[in-house]
Amino acid sequence: MLFDLDGKVAVITGSSRGIGRAIAERFAEAGARVAISSRKAEACEATAAAINAAHGEGRAIACAASLGVKDDLARLVGTATARLGPIDILVCNAATNPHFGPLIEIDDARFRKILENNVLANHWLVQMVAPSMMERRDGVVIVIESLAAVRGIASVGAYGVSKAAGAQLVRALAIELGPHNIRVNGILPGYIATDFSRALWEDPTKLERIVQATPLRRIGTPDDVSGAAVYLASAAGRFVTGQTIVVDGGVTSA
Repeated sequence: MLFDLDGKVAVITGSSRGIGRAIAERFAEAGARVAISSRKAEACEATAAAINAAHGEGRAIACAASLGVKDDLARLVGTATARLGPIDILVCNAATNPHFGPLIEIDDARFRKILENNVLANHWLVQMVAPSMMERRDGVVIVIESLAAVRGIASVGAYGVSKAAGAQLVRALAIELGPHNIRVNGILPGYIATDFSRALWEDPTKLERIVQATPLRRIGTPDDVSGAAVYLASAAGRFVTGQTIVVDGGVTSA
């Protein structure tokens, strides 16, 4: 029963594929009802349909939303609440990185977009869901962080800055919301085979370097991350807040 999410309502951004989808599928498996969201409506609908087919009609709904558009996020929260009920769990998974290259070469527009989508949007979402959680004295927020937040990676410097800011957002919110029985934690995935990281794992040379640098000697899968999310969202993690759980196959232990 520690990992039971029966009756819980979860909003998961960036959940039409990759880590977000794996979390949505495992939440549904544990009994939650989930709102699937990403930019593309068709992808959201397909994911929601697959979850409903596997776990029963009404278990998932789709609501496309652009991460950097505050009105879109408000519509996502409103739709999820109207159709599923008060939101118990918020997973801030979606992120963007339009710049691969040296940090000193990034232009203001792209840097601003990274910070707005990866930090400010998560802040907006918490502002939208926290009041209801505070009234009910119950809630969970999970922010998906990144290896780039704790290690300097030249090609994704701006992205790393945004993810480090996200880790601090977790700590600050945990202090503020803890007295209301709202837990706020982060998950820091290592090298995971997703579309977002395709440039790394599709290149055999880069993949081999990653595997050799990982004590478990393999690259991770989206589902490797989902278990940590279920733990943090459920009663199993009821005394955990303000923390970042590292799911990286041992990379950061070296």
